Amino acid sequence: MTKVVQSLLIANIVAYFVQVTQPALANALVFVPHLALTRPWTFVTYMFLHGGMMHLGFNMLGLWFFGSGVETRMGSRRFALLYFLSGISGALLSMVFSMGSAVIGASAGVFGVMLAFARFWPDTMIMVWGIIPVPARMLVIITTVMSIWSGFGGGGGNVAHFAHLGGFAGAWLYLRWWERGKGSFRKRAVSGSREVLKRAEGWRAIDLTRIHQVNRDEVSRLVEKAGTDGIASLTPEERLFLSNFVPTDVVPPPT
Repeated sequence: MTKVVQSLLIANIVAYFVQVTQPALANALVFVPHLALTRPWTFVTYMFLHGGMMHLGFNMLGLWFFGSGVETRMGSRRFALLYFLSGISGALLSMVFSMGSAVIGASAGVFGVMLAFARFWPDTMIMVWGIIPVPARMLVIITTVMSIWSGFGGGGGNVAHFAHLGGFAGAWLYLRWWERGKGSFRKRAVSGSREVLKRAEGWRAIDLTRIHQVNRDEVSRLVEKAGTDGIASLTPEERLFLSNFVPTDVVPPPT
């Protein structure tokens, strides 16, 4: 289990214990759309509250199942940002379409993670209820259609459908921004020399899933730094460190 996923699981379980034992405190953490501007912390805190053990269990199961692969693919910092942006966008969409309903639960964040999983591995089979195989991409499509139908059709059933849709929307926007940044890595990172071009392409080819967790976050940070600020922003020590993880030996030695 990856670092952020584990931390989120623990935090949600602890928060549920606090919610059960200190209900007055928990009430101050619930997201209530028409009170949100006077209680801005609830845009985040509502994600750690749940309506019961089953609600908590299903959300944590989804986070555990989808989260580790996505965190490994994106890096811990970007994964955490994806999760919380999805949760916040779920709250925002609830403000627009469900002003009178209080919202709790990690579902928006989990749905954002599920969307990322489907984007990275669209054809992976997910066993719904343990017996029905559904491709990850199709699962997201079905869930989206059901949430739209139930949300606008009035079949809420105490389910925050607009929070789910907001989670999908926030994750989609963030992934588009992130992938666009990766796509322009080559343009930003190189200065024109052939050797620098090869080095940047080698760093882009680094597979984070093959790197031990001890080094994974630092490699991810340095690759992102090179893409954002250019290769010149890396120190010789940082270039040497990155060169250890390039999967081929066609990249010239760091200078």
